[in-house]
Amino acid sequence: MASWADVTSLAGGLAGVEEGTSYGNRAWKVGGKLFVWERPLRKKEIEVLGGFEPEGEAPAGEILAVRVPGQDAKRALVESEPQIYFTTPHFEGHPSVLIRLEEIPRADLEEAIVEAWHCRRG
Repeated sequence: MASWADVTSLAGGLAGVEEGTSYGNRAWKVGGKLFVWERPLRKKEIEVLGGFEPEGEAPAGEILAVRVPGQDAKRALVESEPQIYFTTPHFEGHPSVLIRLEEIPRADLEEAIVEAWHCRRG
């Protein structure tokens, strides 16, 4: 499935994108606005999710966050493919979704990144 090399290639290939960091993690911005970023789970989030899989719901692998057009889009992704897309209470009300990077097909990753870019570029 997808990798950080795919994220770098896809996000970096879009017009006006700058690669940098956010809170010490990889991040991509367009027009100074964050649209795709590496987002490891925080200790509190892991606890809220009942620990790491398979006992709990917190994924142990790499996590990517992307902006989405709004709460309806976020809900649709999480409900339609919970093995790929998820959220935590930290992101409640925020127009972004978390992605299990190792589970998402590259074509779906590309769609998510391009949509996030459109959401933030102006």
